[in-house]
Amino acid sequence: MENLNLNEIINLLSVLAIAAAVAGFMAGLLGVGGGIIMVPALYYAFTVLDFDIITRMHLSVGTSLAIIIPTSIISTKTHMEYDAVDFKMVKSFGLFILAGVIAGTFLAVNMKTPALVLFFSIFAFIVGLFFIFLREQLVENPKAISNFVKKISGVIIGFISVPLGIGGGSLMVPFMRTFGYDIRKSIGTAAAVGFLIALSGTITMITGGKIINNVSSPFSFGYLNLLGFIVFVPVTMIMARLGAKAVYKIDKKLLSKIFGTFLIIVSFRSFIEYLNIS
Repeated sequence: MENLNLNEIINLLSVLAIAAAVAGFMAGLLGVGGGIIMVPALYYAFTVLDFDIITRMHLSVGTSLAIIIPTSIISTKTHMEYDAVDFKMVKSFGLFILAGVIAGTFLAVNMKTPALVLFFSIFAFIVGLFFIFLREQLVENPKAISNFVKKISGVIIGFISVPLGIGGGSLMVPFMRTFGYDIRKSIGTAAAVGFLIALSGTITMITGGKIINNVSSPFSFGYLNLLGFIVFVPVTMIMARLGAKAVYKIDKKLLSKIFGTFLIIVSFRSFIEYLNIS
């Protein structure tokens, strides 16, 4: 890891703080967990710090999941104040989310950094399109979700979330909206599911990095970077509550399109990074 001068350290911390503020606010407002913003920000930070390219993306993913734990707690508690969390749905997903997380961790620790970056790029692009074109267009009449669909969906959401370093909101919100759930109920429930994914994903990424791959990156424990965690957590916790409260006060249609456009840009930037390192 190279030595950084004071200006570089200040610039780095500023970028992380801004990314943390945006990630936290979006986590509460849109139910996306914030990981889709945190992962590229952390990757940028670890690039500046000259971390090993082999573990750079894995650290970004593991650290993002750890940061989502307190963020999702704050977001869930805030949505509970508005009775916008379906705990029956959360409970029905529990064990299947965990099974998906374990499988997803196995995939993540065995993927090379270029593959993880490409995976993230493709997912960010798809989610960006969803926020621009489909978020407000789904059906409004709730439909019953069979136990079989919940089981399969839980495994898939947990499986995909870990390699991406996300809390699953980017998957959970459209899933619930597809079955006609109210947008606010979808966001609140996604925040609670995000806690399950983040907690179990953090544990498995620490275990995978420490035991399976024997990672020894600076200031890290397995695939959890403590410096990134310390910088992000206080900012995201504050902004997640503000974002969750804003759900009930503002029209989110324009914001959804802006956020979707931002994700498309992130996707292209991540794809360029993939081309550079592959």
